[in-house]
Amino acid sequence: MGNICVGVIGLGYVGLPLAVEFGKVMPTVGFDINIKRIAELNGGIDSTLEVEPLLLAASKQLRFVSSLDALRACNVYIVTVPTPIDKSRRPDLTLLIQASEMLGEIISKGDVVIYESTVYPGATEEECIPVIERISGLAYNLDFFAGYSPERINPGDKEHRITKITKVTSGSTKEAGEFVDALYRRIITAGTHLVSSIRVAEAAKVIENTQRDVNIALVNEFAVIFERLNIDTEEVLLAAGTKWNFLPFRPGLVGGHCIGVDPYYLTYKAQQVGYHPDVILSGRRINDGMGTYVASQLIKQMIKKRIQVEKAHVLVMGLTFKENCSDLRNTRVVDILTELSEYDVTSDVYDPHINQQEAEQAYGVSVTASPGLCAYDAIVLAVAHDEFRELSIATIRSWGKPVHVLYDLKYVLPKNQTDLRL
Repeated sequence: MGNICVGVIGLGYVGLPLAVEFGKVMPTVGFDINIKRIAELNGGIDSTLEVEPLLLAASKQLRFVSSLDALRACNVYIVTVPTPIDKSRRPDLTLLIQASEMLGEIISKGDVVIYESTVYPGATEEECIPVIERISGLAYNLDFFAGYSPERINPGDKEHRITKITKVTSGSTKEAGEFVDALYRRIITAGTHLVSSIRVAEAAKVIENTQRDVNIALVNEFAVIFERLNIDTEEVLLAAGTKWNFLPFRPGLVGGHCIGVDPYYLTYKAQQVGYHPDVILSGRRINDGMGTYVASQLIKQMIKKRIQVEKAHVLVMGLTFKENCSDLRNTRVVDILTELSEYDVTSDVYDPHINQQEAEQAYGVSVTASPGLCAYDAIVLAVAHDEFRELSIATIRSWGKPVHVLYDLKYVLPKNQTDLRL
């Protein structure tokens, strides 16, 4: 392939940083169906805060469009749309199929399609490629080629940016794999790792986060056990961590676009081939139940302090799925809110990182601009934003009534300054 023009389809947390980097070294078109998103990016603003205005401005060969026709000038297409799970916790490939349908309308002979969205092993060639073939009339590995290079974006992380994370690459043929690998080497300073097939790359992606999920589930189970034994979990983990090969995981809520989702892609495929993945699904059950566990522990502590639970008012500090980012996708903080509502408890959410309208649209959650306007029966420190770490214990306690419960899920505060820790 001679002159390359890259089209990035989907400009969220994954697609935008990728498009910005390619736009520094070659002609690049960033495409998204969200017209409002395109307008803000053309105005030099990224509402996700993943790419600063100066970095956007530095990508001189990048332009943003919402017109499919504007992608026709490209000859390499990279798909970075979300792949969530449905209400039954099964893979939802709707957006991926829609992106493949769009590609089928514009792809030409000799073009290369690269998928970055998380899928189960085999999905790219079993689900996506046939859609492109059907609509375009082109033959796979004769008229067009494919690759898979799983995204490894860590939202809110300004240290491990896309160029500093080793990129796994693959292709539908040996030559396609080499092309995809060379393409990413143009922007990935950390280097690339070319594997033998698309299925291997797909599998590598889902086990990365499945491994983390299972490890966190184990530590969450430790926390439940140690609470019953009246032993401080953090002290135990710090002691065990003095051994060189003890893994430094901590208990907590497991949400986000990867860790709380990817295992279900692998278990779905495993069950299709007749294997029931006991360990993975057991870990998922533990992690999915932590919001309910946290709420129940809070209620018990309120009762111990003789705080009336019915009609109680609770402040939840943090709604995003992790600290120092605005990403609300699959946040498990909402599980705490849902469970507390079952006890007829009213919850206010305070999170300086999120857009109030987005929170209301996604979860029906109202966000308070100032927690000091009300006195609370309980305070739950759910997300360890830097803004919360900088607050004094006196300030946080001042938001509570004279008798209240302070529950620190993230070990932000010293043990002797809280009533509960996970």
